Formats: sequence, structure tokens, C-alpha cells
Amino acid sequence: MSRVALATSRFALPGAARDLALESHLDVDLPLLVTELGTLGIEARPEVWDDDQVDWESYDLVVVRSTWGYANVYEKFLAWAHARARLVNPYDVIEYSSDKHYLGDLKNQGFPVIETVFCEVGEEPVFPGVTFVVKPAIGAGSIDAERFEAPDEAVAREHVARLHASGRCALIQPYVESIDEHGERALIFLDGEFSHAMTKQAHLNVAPEDRDGAFRTRQMSRAEAEPDAIDLARQLLTGRFSGLTYGRVDLVATPAGWKLMELELVEPALYLSFDEGAAARAARAIAQQIC
Repeated sequence: MSRVALATSRFALPGAARDLALESHLDVDLPLLVTELGTLGIEARPEVWDDDQVDWESYDLVVVRSTWGYANVYEKFLAWAHARARLVNPYDVIEYSSDKHYLGDLKNQGFPVIETVFCEVGEEPVFPGVTFVVKPAIGAGSIDAERFEAPDEAVAREHVARLHASGRCALIQPYVESIDEHGERALIFLDGEFSHAMTKQAHLNVAPEDRDGAFRTRQMSRAEAEPDAIDLARQLLTGRFSGLTYGRVDLVATPAGWKLMELELVEPALYLSFDEGAAARAARAIAQQIC
């Protein structure tokens, strides 16, 4: 019987100690994947990615799923991923998409991307003069992301300084007002094909301490994907990203059309329980990667 490790974190497992700074909710996709892979004759087991006791080489495949908190130990995470012989998604994709400097790269390739200024460590921030967001270039979810009004530049500078003090580049983006009314459109792809879509309501309109698991769950709902949004997502998932086992493309509506907010190819929630058949499709996509 083939064996698959579903790489997770201790924060994503039932009974784990909670730490709001590291995504305080369970990975509800894990048990669905375990069940569906079992129906395919594959033994799947969640394993904590930074547990030194795990024998990763005993598995036929390691699937990165909910390695939440990796941004706090980024170099360790990359070293762990690089050491895995059979990794999904592949290491080069994980390395590229875990650092949001990819937004600048994709913009240079001609893709519509939310306007983003990268404020590297030691540089002085320049703010856009409208409502804006500051967040780390390497981070997950809304952790260390804050929304500021135009007059709040002094407070925003303090936030940038905190990110720089921890050695992290800061991203500065104008806040997309349509998120408050319509949310983001999250498009989930499995085995390179569109699977289903979700609406992600705004996260940055509440205090960080209130962005717990229950809040995040309430902000998500099933959506009917717009054809032009799917088309853009498909264009983004080409080239080096063609045929990936899983991926999520987060778009926002602007007066100029859909623009990319984030390309989630490392450990995105796939919301498998929101679409009948999605868990089975995800399991089949994983099974195809087993040699």
C-alpha cells in the first residue's frame, strides 16, 4: 500500500495548543483527504512538518498542506522542503510562491496585480495617500497585516519598523474597497483544473486578536465563479505552474477588472467541504503524483 504524509503543523491538529499568532483553527481538509485517499488504497497520515521524529523517507509522497507558522522559521521550512525527495507542490513552486516578491515578478510578466510597493529592510516606507495595507512579504493569512487610513502614516511607520526589526520586508498596498462589500474571489484548482470557488469576506476590518478560527470560518462562503475570473486564474497557472496538484488564486474586483491579490501554492485552505466531490478530486490529484 502506498503511503502519503500530509504535512501539517501542531496548531492545525485536534487537541493542539492554540496560538492565535499561528492560525488558531483546525485544518478541516485533512480528515477528508485521509478518507478519500483511503478509498484509493492509499494510507495517508498527517505529520507535523517540523517534528524531528518523523521518518519522511518512509513515505512515497509528502504533500504540503497546513504548515501554518512556517513564516516565523522560514529558512528552516525551506530547508525541510528542499530535503524532501517527493514533494507536492514541488520545492521550486513552494520557494517562489512563499515570498510575495512574486507579485512584482508577475506584474513584470504583464499580469494584472494589485499595486504593490516593496519596502525592504532599511528603506523608508512610502504610503499611497489613501486607505492602505501593510503586511510582510513572507507571511500567512492576515498575520501581521494591518489596514491604515491615509492620515495614520505615523502608526503605519511603526508597523513597518516592527517588520524590519524582525528582518522582514514590508509590502504596502492600497486597500481595495470592493473587499468590504464583495470580498475576494478564491478560485481553487486541483490537478490543474478549476474545481470550485469561494468568497472571502474582509479580514482586516477587525482587530488582530479577533481574527480567530471562528471569525475566519464565518468569512468564507461558497461562490459561483465568474468566467473572466476563471480565465485570469487559468492564465496565472501556466508555465511553471501548469498541472499543479493544488492551488488557489485569490482575486479582487477593481474598476479595471480582476486583479491578483495572492497566488496561494504552498499551504492554502482548499475548502474541500464546501463542494461535493472536491475532496475526491483532490485525492485523485495526489494519487497521480505517487510513482
